[in-house]
Amino acid sequence: MALKTILIAASALGLCSCVSTGGLQTSKLPQLPQKTGVQRELAALPPPAAPVAVAVYGFTDQTGQFKPTDTNQTFSRAVTQGAGSMLVKSLQDAGGRGWFTVIEREQLKNLLQERQIITEMRERYLGETGANPRALPALLFAGVLLEGGVIGYDTNTLTGGAGAGFLGISANTQYRQDTVTVYLRAVSVKTGEVLSTVTASKTIASFQIGANAFRYVDFKKLLEAEAGFTTNEPNQLALQQAIDKAVYALVLEGVDQKLWSFADQQAGWPYLWRYRQERDGVYSAKEVQAATDGKGKAAGNKAARKMSKAEPGPKSPLPGSPTSFSSSANGVPPVPRAPG
Repeated sequence: MALKTILIAASALGLCSCVSTGGLQTSKLPQLPQKTGVQRELAALPPPAAPVAVAVYGFTDQTGQFKPTDTNQTFSRAVTQGAGSMLVKSLQDAGGRGWFTVIEREQLKNLLQERQIITEMRERYLGETGANPRALPALLFAGVLLEGGVIGYDTNTLTGGAGAGFLGISANTQYRQDTVTVYLRAVSVKTGEVLSTVTASKTIASFQIGANAFRYVDFKKLLEAEAGFTTNEPNQLALQQAIDKAVYALVLEGVDQKLWSFADQQAGWPYLWRYRQERDGVYSAKEVQAATDGKGKAAGNKAARKMSKAEPGPKSPLPGSPTSFSSSANGVPPVPRAPG
């Protein structure tokens, strides 16, 4: 009986150990981050008719929340304070650095001070009496300001778990989901008008699994063992994806409002059409992602069949859109042909 109990405990803990180390990869070398699906979508945007000069003075954490702990108060923020740097990267990634000309404004004081040093050194050592426009040309100015920030960090939006035990041998699992939300708006420098606003959110998942054994296998012989692991999605990665999604939405929302346009309207029409479907709630972000990602071929085919059955009518978010559909390929859902 004792031997049987030991074998059962060892099997349970061995299974837990296999699960816990199956996906673990350790490396002593620094690595470049892999591109996410949202980053690939953002980079694949067709080029614009003309790049948009934008300035970002700040993209801050507006939640004021501190990192939650089970013990005591902490002074660490719940989200990173470098969201402005993430936004600049997302703007440069849009359309392969083709959509936006990003002008430095977050550290403008440092930039102006360095230019002042150059001017003084040229006056002192080269005898220049004024600014040389060929050596130090004028700074670029932006036509659009991008404002906003992280406006929400909701913890424990979804929690749960399960567990079971028998004769001192037990196993359990727990999961938790948080949500981060960002807000982005484009403001006209010329008039001060708010041209467009978008919001985007991303869930942050945490998962824990464990097993333990605690029982007497013989007189004065106690068996005690425990194993488990926890997986937490990085908050920084989730925030980067939310910002990428907000920039992607801002580009297409501006196209929809005719604030800017694609260089090739035919090439940009499928992106605009799918964005409208997702924005208006016709199809979920998961369906659109599966339709545009080559890895989600099966899911994309399912979304394609669903889209192909859609009947245009008065409830359609695209009134007056053509009823003819182009052919589907590689799991990409059929898209109505561009108007005109």
